[in-house]
Amino acid sequence: MLTMQDALARLTAYWTDQGCLIVQPMNTEVGAGTLNPATFLRVLGPEPWRVVYVEPSVRPDDSRYGENPNRLQTHTQLQVILKPDPGNPQELYLGSLAALGIDVAAHDVRFVEDNWASPALGAWGLGWEVWLDGLEITQFTYFQQAGGLNLDPVSVEITYGIERIIMALQDKNHFKDIEYGAGISYGEVFGQTEYEMSRYYLDDADVAANRQLLEIYAAEAQRLIDAGLPVPAHTYVLKCSQAFNVLDARGAVSTADRAAEFGRMRRLAGEVAKLWVARRDELDHPLGRVAPVPPATAVAAPASREGARLLVFEIGTEELPPSECRAAKEAVEREISTGLAGTRLTHGDVRVFATPRRVVAVVADVAAREDDHVRTVRGPKLAQAYAADGSPTKALEGFLRGQGAALEELTEAEFNGVRHVVVNRPEAGGAAAEVLAPVLAKVVSGLRAAKNMRWRDPQLSFSRPVRWLTALWGDDVVPVAVGALAAGRETRVLRTAATPTIAIASAETFMETLAFNGIVADPEDRRELIVTGAQDEVYPDGRIDVRGEAALIDQITYLVEAPTPLLGTFDESYLSLPDAVLTTVMRKHQRYLPVRSADGTLLPMFVTVANGPVDVELVRTGNEAVLRARYEDAAFFYRADRETPLPEMRERLRRLTFTDRLGSMADRAARISSLALDLASALDLSSAVLSRAAALVKFDLGSQLVTEMTSLAGVLARDYALHAGEPRDVAQAIYEAELPRNTGDDLPASLPGALLSLADRLDLVAGLAATVGLPTGSSDPFAVRRAVLGLLAVHRAHPALAGLSLTDALRAAAARQPVPVPDEVLAACADFLAKRLEQMLAEEGFPIDRVRAVLVHAARPSVAGNLLTQLATVTANPDFVAVAEAVQRARRIVPPSTPAGFDTAALTEPAEVALVAAVTTVRDELAKTPEPDLLRFTEAASRLVAPLATFFDEVFVMAEDERVRAARLGLLATVRDLGDGILDWAELRLS
Repeated sequence: MLTMQDALARLTAYWTDQGCLIVQPMNTEVGAGTLNPATFLRVLGPEPWRVVYVEPSVRPDDSRYGENPNRLQTHTQLQVILKPDPGNPQELYLGSLAALGIDVAAHDVRFVEDNWASPALGAWGLGWEVWLDGLEITQFTYFQQAGGLNLDPVSVEITYGIERIIMALQDKNHFKDIEYGAGISYGEVFGQTEYEMSRYYLDDADVAANRQLLEIYAAEAQRLIDAGLPVPAHTYVLKCSQAFNVLDARGAVSTADRAAEFGRMRRLAGEVAKLWVARRDELDHPLGRVAPVPPATAVAAPASREGARLLVFEIGTEELPPSECRAAKEAVEREISTGLAGTRLTHGDVRVFATPRRVVAVVADVAAREDDHVRTVRGPKLAQAYAADGSPTKALEGFLRGQGAALEELTEAEFNGVRHVVVNRPEAGGAAAEVLAPVLAKVVSGLRAAKNMRWRDPQLSFSRPVRWLTALWGDDVVPVAVGALAAGRETRVLRTAATPTIAIASAETFMETLAFNGIVADPEDRRELIVTGAQDEVYPDGRIDVRGEAALIDQITYLVEAPTPLLGTFDESYLSLPDAVLTTVMRKHQRYLPVRSADGTLLPMFVTVANGPVDVELVRTGNEAVLRARYEDAAFFYRADRETPLPEMRERLRRLTFTDRLGSMADRAARISSLALDLASALDLSSAVLSRAAALVKFDLGSQLVTEMTSLAGVLARDYALHAGEPRDVAQAIYEAELPRNTGDDLPASLPGALLSLADRLDLVAGLAATVGLPTGSSDPFAVRRAVLGLLAVHRAHPALAGLSLTDALRAAAARQPVPVPDEVLAACADFLAKRLEQMLAEEGFPIDRVRAVLVHAARPSVAGNLLTQLATVTANPDFVAVAEAVQRARRIVPPSTPAGFDTAALTEPAEVALVAAVTTVRDELAKTPEPDLLRFTEAASRLVAPLATFFDEVFVMAEDERVRAARLGLLATVRDLGDGILDWAELRLS
């Protein structure tokens, strides 16, 4: 059996063979190997650096007294830094697994998106978690920034989680059972330390002493920075971090403390980084400088050909995140189509396919060369080209020089009705390869993602590194060169294939070659294989909810390029956990498809989708072990949470930051509670259920399991509240406060739940609008847009909330914020809300003119929705159409500034008297209906139709007598205003 110390020795030996130095662990506590100066400082600057070292990583908040089988306060990392990026770091990494005896061809080894950031250190990078049969065993990151400084060259960081790897290889269910050395267990070596340090961090650490240490360490770090000593200064920054982490584990860090300390550590780390770079500059970089990567040289252009051929262009990458893979597919299709349109090459359909490791464009029937062409170059206007004596003007002489043309080559042409002198230049059509090369190069250089990274290619920036290009027109290689990459005829297939790099004979055989090697390039085909394969695996015992799991299936489609569905099982005892816990672990953490019975009951089964041919039993067993460990973790937290009193969980919210300017989650919960109760009081909807639910709202955010799985907020609140003896309707209201979680989600069914839901979203919108602003474009990191859509949906779902103005409620929420919320911010919120309502109603299929007509009630979405429903009925009623036309006619005639009201004594014509009587009656009836109601309005206002028509036929409104004219206009203004507060009549289209 491979022991843990054997594994550490093998990995160290492997990486030293790759040119890495061995250094020692940091001599003070660090939370990760990244913080060791061998990483944090050495990734800065231009010097090359390759290193491997073991780092005991101390995380006080993960203390579990040694009881949790998978969670330790000190775990072992093996850290590797490759600077610069060697160009093949993933392949080198897979070689290290082989050094441990892991057969990567038999196992399912995958690179799954995981972007790393440390705000306290001003550091971030993009990369992956590496999964071994579903188990995360390594963090793999391309560092982009450290200490707030951009890194050039970029370093590759590989961080192995040693305990996890060894538990998997040794088939152990608890870290204590790991065989650390021959005949010696991990628990025997470290068990006492794990318990006692957990005791210290969670129970016995002296808060006052650690606060004092934090200040001492910070002061010393600053003193050392001022002294120009970055290495000892960094050591004291690490000591600051450890003291802070101890205080955090003891629950002694407030929201304000957290924001202040993160800011201080970020500042200190930034100063250390700058100082280190300056010192290495002073020392003239003893390790030398990384040489720039030379630009690639394209292959020679092929000989002239005849006849149209297929074009294939493959952009090979390291594993793209699913969302970026989809976006890249669309971008490449768009850019190639646009690029080809800018040439004179005839061609057929453009099709683009994408997998995690490649984007492939296939263009049919691309001509061998462009058609010949005569290009007309426009010169000066004819009137300005020649002097009176017929000699060329200076303008014409300059044109001739610029074109290298003689006077006799000039002709004339008309542009927009004006004659110009021109030169006609015959241009021979370019050969396909030479025309295509710049088009394809531009596609690669223009690739961009939501978040871009750099690697060892200064010309390119994308979501993940681009590693190869394949460009074939028929049998010929298209001479494309971009940055350090030159296109060729080789493609890469599965890394585990006997021959992972394959030469392609021609474009026509490319897709066939991929398919022969197991790669399904078409995402639609992959999805179909995943769905049918998963259904076949579970038949006849269960079924996959394809519609319900559509988003997960879409994600899996872009996680694999050679899908191999496998069925796994888990112990039925775990079904005692809430379904939401089980399925969240499967979907979010593992990307497994849950299996259900015909009636929808969850079964103790799951489907995982491996990438490529694997040892099915080996991979199945590995994934089952991973899920078992995940469920053990969940069960551990679930039991601990159920034993914790609800007030204690709620008290923990004081330690959770909402945002640095808006306080803790306890502050937010208090604001939500207060606002919900006030809204209920104003609407006469107060209840004991609401009062109790408001007192507990958000309490589950202080639970261990929700901390691990934030998407279960609300779901576990209901479970824990019921377990604690709270009434079912109280527990349901606490759950419903979190609804809706996304578009199409369930809405609160109860009024207490709806009021809490509204208060939650009102608080979020008011606070974030004032501190970070409302979202623009597609960027919405705080989900403000989703919160507003939730506000609208909940208001519309409950008629009892019709009297609530969301703009008034936003003002009430704003008054509770710990920061000022100016009137202009509230006005912007109201406008944002109205625009989202307009979009929502239009997407539901309502005619846009009617939507805009009801937007005067955007603050009360349920009223707007009700009026839209009524409009669908009344627009077919001739009485309503006549009334609406009359109101609109009155609005057109009467100046907007004309006030309603009239002198009855001045209105003596029979038509006037009749209209006055009708208006008075209608106005009195409408006053009895304070809420907008088109049915009542139509019934009452229909009395106006006949007298108003007579009035328009018989009365000249703009009479010469000023008194009469004013009375008639005032009467029509009264008609105009009868519909005020119901619709924006100007927006309504009646034909």
